[in-house]
Amino acid sequence: MRSPAVKVGAPPMYHLGMALVDVRAVWKSYPRRAGLRTELRSVVEDVSLSIDAGETLGLVGESGSGKTTLARMILGLVEPSRGTVLVDGIDVARASRAELHALRRQMQPVFQDPYAALNPRMTVEQIVSEPWIIHRLTADTEARGSLRSKAVDLLRQVGLDESALCRHPHEFSGGQRQRINIARALALRPKLLILDEPVSALDVSVGAQIINLLRSLQQDFGLTYLFISHSMPLVRYLSTRIAVMERGRLVEQGEAVALCAHPSEAYTRQLIGATPELPSGEA
Repeated sequence: MRSPAVKVGAPPMYHLGMALVDVRAVWKSYPRRAGLRTELRSVVEDVSLSIDAGETLGLVGESGSGKTTLARMILGLVEPSRGTVLVDGIDVARASRAELHALRRQMQPVFQDPYAALNPRMTVEQIVSEPWIIHRLTADTEARGSLRSKAVDLLRQVGLDESALCRHPHEFSGGQRQRINIARALALRPKLLILDEPVSALDVSVGAQIINLLRSLQQDFGLTYLFISHSMPLVRYLSTRIAVMERGRLVEQGEAVALCAHPSEAYTRQLIGATPELPSGEA
């Protein structure tokens, strides 16, 4: 797989080696009926991992392996049954309301389905500006007046122009919608983006463009990524390190190129063998 040319931007704002995310022995269980009894079913079991500031951790596994549940715990959308999730030194599950509100500015998700993640009744200008309004960054008249220019700047950074502002999500292609999602995620200048299968709903060529955009934005904004996928070639291309999940457990993790070249687990070898190599020149 040949890596396409990537725009080189400013150096990251954060230095590798500083753990931005620290997941410690995390479990998540849900009740389920088993005949006349109710049992607990674990979807994430004893997972520990860390993500250094400025790097990309690829989280890979088949559907149902617990990847999205783990991501939702990092975002504070799901509380762990056991264990601890620290983001920027703050325990997400035990944070106060004010701490969690401030922490949400530091981490933003980009979802799998770019259309479902956008409100069809809102214009692009409203969608991109919404994070500033929710976090009360538009308190004065001058700030409100600058929202449009700030939205235009964000759109240009993701490859769209000012003409997109007054349009609605249904007027765009899938790739353009995902660019809008990324622009919204960047509005608060977060440290961490959690990318949950961000290109699986897109055509291969369009997905390749989005992946290259993400690489460029990481350089420009000094971002840290948790990149979730079931595609090992894609994860290898984008990631610094890879963590492999199987049935809720973390079975293997290591430096991306080394892990793909010499996987120690049979499950990892199956994932590599099940996904065809990406065409040359594509992500």
